[in-house]
Amino acid sequence: MESILLSSAIVVFAYFMLFFVVAQVIKNNSIVDMGWGPGFVVVTFYAWLTSDTITARGTVAMFLVAIWGCRLAYHIIRRNIGKPEDFRYANWRKEWGKWVVPRAFFQVFMLQGLFMIIVAYPVLLIQASTRTGFGLIEMLGLAVWITGFYFESVGDRQLREFKKDPKNKGKLIQHGLWRYTRHPNYFGEATMWWGLWIMAIPVEWGWTGMISPLVITWLLLFVSGVPMLEKKYQGNPEFEAYARRTNAFFPGPTKESDQSK
Repeated sequence: MESILLSSAIVVFAYFMLFFVVAQVIKNNSIVDMGWGPGFVVVTFYAWLTSDTITARGTVAMFLVAIWGCRLAYHIIRRNIGKPEDFRYANWRKEWGKWVVPRAFFQVFMLQGLFMIIVAYPVLLIQASTRTGFGLIEMLGLAVWITGFYFESVGDRQLREFKKDPKNKGKLIQHGLWRYTRHPNYFGEATMWWGLWIMAIPVEWGWTGMISPLVITWLLLFVSGVPMLEKKYQGNPEFEAYARRTNAFFPGPTKESDQSK
């Protein structure tokens, strides 16, 4: 198991080094977002391909990561291609000044690489295991993953269609899945990793893989997801009313009583 973790970490390091070099050439550190999903596909496929035993559990996990990673990459590339550096990274570029290159290397690219290894950990455990079989626990994990994929993919599609309509310019989407959570796509991403961890429970040291969904949920809830995105809506009356009646992350019933205030 140690060998597959080490070699996978080297693959992730090389992968983000490539993105770092390209980002400095084009002066756009936000391309790291485009590499997030495909990076998981690369490291998972590598671990699956070099595993001692090809198992049903490992193959299913590999395909699930590939489906998620490729869909996410398509969504982000389609949204960002041809556009200037994302406002978050542009602000950091101004703040960091002459230290932008070394700080981007460590705080953007290598940090994402570290988080990628941590989040991918249960999938790597699955690929390192020689245990065969695909039972009820794996089926439960698959069901949880499908639920998460639904929230992420449908949430993204609903937002994309909402933004296509010129009448919605400057407005906030508040229907569909967005009626029950302000971030269905973030909730969906975290849920998928909970599902993959459940699939890893039967393998050796599988329980330790819980660090993956815990970390991605923490990142999305408190670091790079919800707070960073909602910061730009501070002081917006429409958003503040929406936030009062709609859960930030976990789906729940709309607080209808607030709509009349």
